[in-house]
Amino acid sequence: MKILIVSGLSGAGKTIALHCLEDMGLYCIDNLPVALLPAFAEQSEQLEIEQKCVALGVDARTTALSDMPALLQRLERTKVPYQVLFLEAYDWVLIKRFSETRRKHPLTTADLPLVDAIKRERILLEPLASRADIRINTSQTDVHQLRDLIRLRMGLCFSTGLLSLLFESFGFKYGIPNDADFVFDVRCLPNPHWETQLRNLTGRDAAVINFLEKQAQVKKMREDLIGFLETWIPEFEADNRNYLTVAIGCTGGQHRSVYCAEQLAQHFSQQHDSVLVRHRELSVVTERLSVKADNES
Repeated sequence: MKILIVSGLSGAGKTIALHCLEDMGLYCIDNLPVALLPAFAEQSEQLEIEQKCVALGVDARTTALSDMPALLQRLERTKVPYQVLFLEAYDWVLIKRFSETRRKHPLTTADLPLVDAIKRERILLEPLASRADIRINTSQTDVHQLRDLIRLRMGLCFSTGLLSLLFESFGFKYGIPNDADFVFDVRCLPNPHWETQLRNLTGRDAAVINFLEKQAQVKKMREDLIGFLETWIPEFEADNRNYLTVAIGCTGGQHRSVYCAEQLAQHFSQQHDSVLVRHRELSVVTERLSVKADNES
């Protein structure tokens, strides 16, 4: 049995994540008092569920969050493997979401306005956030993208138990992904945007691919990125990391970054069983088929 602790800021998508995990067949419990974590872990083996994984929702209303480090140590002594998934978003995004939905933040009171409630919640949840195995910033992610990301990332992670690689393209003018482990800037490469016939295409289209593959700088950048990642990905694996996010950015996240993310995913899918590709500005999340896995089957 495995345990996934799902937590995060109110309005960041915790409920959506739990619903998605439940749809995947996980046994989900929301707002479990954290003091019960070790006892629940000891009894979890008796649960008869297909996925052999339980998702536990924890939020700032749960008592004893300050005792979380000690509770996690007790949880480790039960020998039940666990991970922490933490969802967050920028303050202004959370304020906008609560304003649009007219929902009440769980920590707001007559003396504590929304802005201060969000700040207080960040402090209360820091013991969990600092120990998160996976942190997802949902500021630039809609409901459907979040569901796809949770489904692919957690599905691969729990089905294989191996390092899950996510290659994500993005546009610098829309902000850098907050949850990236590596960020590479490819804005120095020749830009297909200035070719009129390529402007409305993306880095997944054949015409753009042909244009970029003719550029010596693009080939050199691809080789250097592969060399760097081939050197350091094994170090993350040796450190028992379950996931790694590599973000590739160009100006608008449409051409160069998309092409590079696809190329890297194609290369590393020959070496790793769990490779994902996400194109943030194109609203596309896909799973790369592993050539390695195909050869073994």
